[in-house]
Amino acid sequence: MRILHILDHSLPLHSGYVFRTVSLLREQRARGWETIQLTTPRHSVPSMPVEEVDGWVFHRTLLKPKPWHRLPGAIYLDEMRATARRIDELVRRYKPDVLHAHSPVLNVLPAIRVAHKYRLPVVYELRALWEDAAVDHGTTTEGSLRYRASRALESFALRHVDHITTICEGLRRDITLRGIEPERVTVIPNAVDPRVFRVGGAPDLTLRRRLGLEGATVLGFAGSFYAYEGLDLLIDAVSQLAARRPELRLLLVGGGPQEQALRKQARDLGIDNRVVFAGRVPHDEIQHYYDLIDVLVYPRRPMRLTEIVTPLKPLEAMAQGRVLIASDVGGHRELIRDGETGYLFRAGDVYALAATIEAVLAQRSGWDVVRAKARRFVETERTWASSAARYVHVYRQLPSRGRTPLAV
Repeated sequence: MRILHILDHSLPLHSGYVFRTVSLLREQRARGWETIQLTTPRHSVPSMPVEEVDGWVFHRTLLKPKPWHRLPGAIYLDEMRATARRIDELVRRYKPDVLHAHSPVLNVLPAIRVAHKYRLPVVYELRALWEDAAVDHGTTTEGSLRYRASRALESFALRHVDHITTICEGLRRDITLRGIEPERVTVIPNAVDPRVFRVGGAPDLTLRRRLGLEGATVLGFAGSFYAYEGLDLLIDAVSQLAARRPELRLLLVGGGPQEQALRKQARDLGIDNRVVFAGRVPHDEIQHYYDLIDVLVYPRRPMRLTEIVTPLKPLEAMAQGRVLIASDVGGHRELIRDGETGYLFRAGDVYALAATIEAVLAQRSGWDVVRAKARRFVETERTWASSAARYVHVYRQLPSRGRTPLAV
């Protein structure tokens, strides 16, 4: 079976989106399926029409900036036209059995258009809803004209594809509430490969000294600094605990739109000597930073995105046998069993976060049990191999539309 995947972006960029893509492609290849990878113009790294990265071949959709792209919506239309032309070229060249378009909706609309021409089935892998992503990044507001238009496009796409896969139960529920038949929606959950995560790595003493963390109890976060991550709550909680926990430090690894505001917050609270901003770290070095952290904290704020979407980072922490604290938004509750594989606190409540941090630090004797249960959960329920196995059911039930039925 040959599958044409249509992607927003890919390697050499590093993101949760890319990590999921490569992991699932690898598992599909292991099943003997042939995959072809196409990125849309939204892949922001300058590249050639065809590019090989880390052994993967990516076909690119190139689009030169035009003066009219400044007009509202114009660039999206041009992106979709360019993507449709590129999909058409690859369909004629490789004759895929399935078009598998991944979020955002701008990727699936061109796929639907080309699929109709060649009588091909379309799978839409919805990782996040486009209207919610716009709200969460501050480019629109819920209920605005742009929000309603984005939602309408998403709903149109969901009605006109043959099958929908999504990453979690929260998104599945949202999709079915739009009138989509439940049997047309399959959850392919986020996962990890436990073999690539080291359990109990020794701290790098030189790095610890360089970051000023010697003798400290370290709370940590690694990822993008978006407002919905709630890192301001974490800084406030550290401020509340400072007097009682003089050894406490916060290590923030990464960067993003909120970085300057977070730095200012730490200075204004007088704890900038307790909050270490490590900056963005190369992927092959991130493990050294994880090894310095005693407790990982994911204080996501309650909103539509965090309630319905499950993140990857807590799964990676559990695969490493890490102790973690997370807010009780829906996306976290789907992954973490409070008191068993991690600890949950009431989302958006800085006092609850501070109290949970203090309680967890006082329970060090029970950490080994929590670590072991977290690792076991990942090994038994959340591997990429088990997630990718669900595609067999998805592809097997696709309509042939006069073509030879798929041999999955």
